[in-house]
Amino acid sequence: MIERASVTDATDSALLVERRDDRVIVTLNRPAVRNAIDQATIDALHLLCAELEAIPRTLILTGAGGVFASGADIAELRERRAADAREGINANAFVRIALLPMPVIAALDGYALGGGAELAYAADIRIATPSLKIGNPETGLGIIAAAGASWRLKEIVGDARAIELLLTGRTVAAAEALEIGLVSALHPADELLPAAHAIADSVSRNDKAATIATKRVFRAPREAHPAIDLEAQAELFESPEKFRRMTEFLERKHK
Repeated sequence: MIERASVTDATDSALLVERRDDRVIVTLNRPAVRNAIDQATIDALHLLCAELEAIPRTLILTGAGGVFASGADIAELRERRAADAREGINANAFVRIALLPMPVIAALDGYALGGGAELAYAADIRIATPSLKIGNPETGLGIIAAAGASWRLKEIVGDARAIELLLTGRTVAAAEALEIGLVSALHPADELLPAAHAIADSVSRNDKAATIATKRVFRAPREAHPAIDLEAQAELFESPEKFRRMTEFLERKHK
C-alpha cells in the first residue's frame, strides 16, 4: 500500500512525503530556492521524526529539482542572533534524524551544501549522482558548520580530511566524495531513487528488531561496548523471529 501526503496541510509544503508499509520517502520541496532549509522545513522534519519514532520505518531523503539542498535559508540565517544559535534549530532536527530507529538513506543529487550537507551527514547511508557537489562553506559566511559537520564529518571521512574541508570550505565533487567515503555509490540521476529503494528492500528483508538493534549499537559510544552489544544480542536470542529465521535457514540447508 502506498499513501501520498505532505507532512503539513500547506499546498506548498516544504516536504513531500510518500508513505509505504516499510519505508517513507521524503523529498525536500523548495525548488525555487534550491531546497534551502528554512524554519518550515525544520518544523516538518520534526513532525516526520515524531511519526517515525512512533512507527519505525526506513527513511529515504531526497530533493526536488535535481538538487538535494543548497544549504540553510540565508535570509533567515542572517537575522538569527546568539539566542537562536544556542537553540540549535537545525542541529537538533538533524540529531533527531540521525537517532531514528530504522536506517536513513540520503539520495543526493546536485548541491548538498552547508545545512544540506549536514542533513546528509545525519543519514546512515549516502548515495549520489555524478553531479553531486557537497561541502560546508560556512566560514565564508562568517559562521561555523554547527548542525553536525564539526563532529559527524570526521566520523565519516577521518579527522585530517574533515578539518581540511571545514577550514577551506571547498566543495567536493562526486568522484572525490566516493573516493573518500562520503558517499558509498554513484548512480545516474534516473537510477538514484531506484538505487535507494534497492537498499531499502535489502533492509526490509532482514529482521526489523535486529536492524534497529544494529543501528543503536553502531551509534553507541566506544565506552558502551561490548556491554551494549551483548545486551542487544541477549534480547534477540530470545526473539521468536530469530528461531523462525534460523529454522528456515537450517531447513533450506538440508534440502
